[in-house]
Amino acid sequence: MQLSKKKKYEQLLASIGIILEQGRKHAYQTVNTILVKTYWEIGKTITSYEQNNKESAGYGSKLFETIAKDIRFQYGKGFSRSNVIYMRLLYLKYPKSQTLSDQLSWSHYIELLSREDDLERTFYEKQCILEKWSVRELQRQINSALFHRIALSKDKRGVLELSKKGHIIQTEQDIVKDPYILEFLKIPEHALYSEKELEQKIIDNLQMFLLELGKGFTFVGRQYRISLGNKHFFTDLVFYNRILRCFVLIDLKIGEVTHNDIGQMNLYLNYFKEEENSNGDNDPIGIILGSEKDHLMVKYALGGLSNKLFVSKYKLYLPNKDELEERLRKILKPK
Repeated sequence: MQLSKKKKYEQLLASIGIILEQGRKHAYQTVNTILVKTYWEIGKTITSYEQNNKESAGYGSKLFETIAKDIRFQYGKGFSRSNVIYMRLLYLKYPKSQTLSDQLSWSHYIELLSREDDLERTFYEKQCILEKWSVRELQRQINSALFHRIALSKDKRGVLELSKKGHIIQTEQDIVKDPYILEFLKIPEHALYSEKELEQKIIDNLQMFLLELGKGFTFVGRQYRISLGNKHFFTDLVFYNRILRCFVLIDLKIGEVTHNDIGQMNLYLNYFKEEENSNGDNDPIGIILGSEKDHLMVKYALGGLSNKLFVSKYKLYLPNKDELEERLRKILKPK
């Protein structure tokens, strides 16, 4: 059956639209790459000037303010003192321009350069590229101390690998965090709330919750019904991880996780393994999120279980970075 003239024309418009979108995206990336390289060249030129003229270029130096003022006068807006500082810092932290990524904007680099620790900055750079974070998403992950939360579960060698390559998901342990930071729910720290209210808050902020879960997660459903004879159970949240090719079940608990909660999640996992898995699916993973966690009880309750089951805490506020940095320094301390 031949297509009508109108249908053919609609297909033509759609094709033109696709070409335009691709062209605009490519143009934006090209302009962005040129902009970052230009700022790198400016940073290199400033550094060379300092070295040749023995200028002191601490953050309190008037050199940056003078450069910004004079460049603004000649070339217009866009050259603040802080921008000039970051241009110089870009060159100092990335002395080889080839190491700059064309996937990251100048705004990305400003956020990255605000990280003084090289390991931390390199991790966020790699992760930003791997997961294609927007600037806003990068800011959120930095503020939630993602690097420290993942790094503290590793030894010194693991921390160095994390910084060098980013967070690569290979096993079920790689997708589990402890704690999870849910500050985006905007629940006051000492507020009274129910599990149902917590679940609804997560659904209302699903995009941010997916960002906190990490790469590869897709939402399947809430209050997922499990029927065993005449009895019905409901898993709070069900996701699927495309990288590990498995369901991820999450149960939310107000207060401390109990051994009964662990037994219930184990039941859910056995059900999913038998009734919900399709060909090619790996065994499901269960995560129980509670506001409190008794490590000794969890250790014995999980002992002997064959299922992939984890218990983690969640926090409704951003972590104390000073404490996390101190704990990380102990891991990296030479022996």
